[in-house]
Amino acid sequence: MRPADLTSASPQAVAHAISQSRRNFLRLATGAAGASAFFGPSTLRALVAPRGKKAVVVTFGGGARDDETFMPDGQENIPHLLNELIPQATFFSQVVNKGILGHYVATASIVTGVYETFNNFAAVSPNNPTAFEYFRKDQKRPATDSWVVAPSNGFARIGESGHQAYGTGLGAGVILPKRLLAAALTSRSDGTRYEHLLRDNYETPLHAPSLTGHQTELNQMAEVLKLSVDDFSSHARSLASPDEMSVYIAKHLMTQFAPSLLWITLHDIDIAHSGTFSLYLDGIKRSDRLCAELWQAIQKDPGYANKTTMFILPDFGRDSDIDAGGNGFQHHRTGDAMSRTTWMMVLGPNVKQNVVVDRAVESIDLVPTLGALLGFNPRYSPGKPLPEVAA
Repeated sequence: MRPADLTSASPQAVAHAISQSRRNFLRLATGAAGASAFFGPSTLRALVAPRGKKAVVVTFGGGARDDETFMPDGQENIPHLLNELIPQATFFSQVVNKGILGHYVATASIVTGVYETFNNFAAVSPNNPTAFEYFRKDQKRPATDSWVVAPSNGFARIGESGHQAYGTGLGAGVILPKRLLAAALTSRSDGTRYEHLLRDNYETPLHAPSLTGHQTELNQMAEVLKLSVDDFSSHARSLASPDEMSVYIAKHLMTQFAPSLLWITLHDIDIAHSGTFSLYLDGIKRSDRLCAELWQAIQKDPGYANKTTMFILPDFGRDSDIDAGGNGFQHHRTGDAMSRTTWMMVLGPNVKQNVVVDRAVESIDLVPTLGALLGFNPRYSPGKPLPEVAA
């Protein structure tokens, strides 16, 4: 489907065209096979989780359009995804988000497997149980076995729901590196040197919660991660972005606890809201590199190698350049197919390599898929486990 055709096409047709373009490109670039060559109806049988498995989930807060990634002019921005990761992955080319297109509420929807409906800028917990609560309760796992590293003060409650059947005490530990850095800088005179790491909201600064950290949190972080405040602050100064700081913390968690379920949300791409195209491209390139770094760290770590499934997906897309109601790469306001249709790649020891899945799936299918892998029942999620991954 040519770009000009998209203006009059149905949302379903647009979503399919986006998926087709990704699939065709990947088959040309990597020789990827279609999933139908490997999977059939028999894989929809009941799924049994193998023991000792781990999962690492990486979401992008702020999707990247195909124009800047999978299309010919954008391929130079994702060399690691294209050349290193996708050849090892099963790639879902049509992942649809049918919920609210705000980063916190959309991430909460992915985490719970239910389309959450709260105000994106409200300091509230998800209404439905999270993957972390399902996992810890069903598998009787300790608090140290499930963690979230989140980019913004607004994500402080992402690890634990307000659901009465789960509630307090069963969620994931949540580390907010920006808030920890803010606490570390309270007694320093060179705080301006860290300003590029402390921007907390690119979309609507007026709604951003105050980025304040507490010494208690900082001391707890130092104790938990065996990382001194001085080392943390000094290393932060050498980093180019908040996402690099998040990956730094995630690697420390892997070393200290080897959690079975680790969730990292990257947020640099969302600087697109500033309207500066070059910074948006920088965010894409950095996310591409950091995903490869995480996968390499998994392969080198004895606690993760050969037992870890890694999921990489944007929370949703961005507006197209041809939608009169949108702002192109800058925003995701229209709710059209371009904003809702994205992708996911899955890598791991039991995942088929260099395979493209062209059928439509939903972002809320991730939690049931994690449940099949890690042995928990996401009983309140209407999503479905993806047989290509969970079989």
